[in-house]
Amino acid sequence: MGMVKTDSTKLTFPSHLGTDLAPRRMDIVKFLMVCMLLLTVVSIFHVWSRFRLIELNLQIGEASRQLKDLEQEQKQLKLEAESLKTPARIEVIAKRDLGMTVPQDQQVILVK
Repeated sequence: MGMVKTDSTKLTFPSHLGTDLAPRRMDIVKFLMVCMLLLTVVSIFHVWSRFRLIELNLQIGEASRQLKDLEQEQKQLKLEAESLKTPARIEVIAKRDLGMTVPQDQQVILVK
């Protein structure tokens, strides 16, 4: 049996494949680069929006806590205002601090 010697260093492609292969690869590389860039931009936006959402939730929680504190303070102030308006307290202050007395019958003038 005879041995056939072939030269494997000289491979040739058909002419229609060899010329179009390099531009197609460059188009695919460009397309993949654009896809990766868009994916990176979308990922950064997603992370930023989640961070902002957490930050806003913290601000809402703080505002709710402040609202609750202010409502409690308002209730206490209303209660204090009601206690300061009682007629008995006003009479005591008028007699003690202002020197006022209850008027006598001859001091009262009825206006018609």
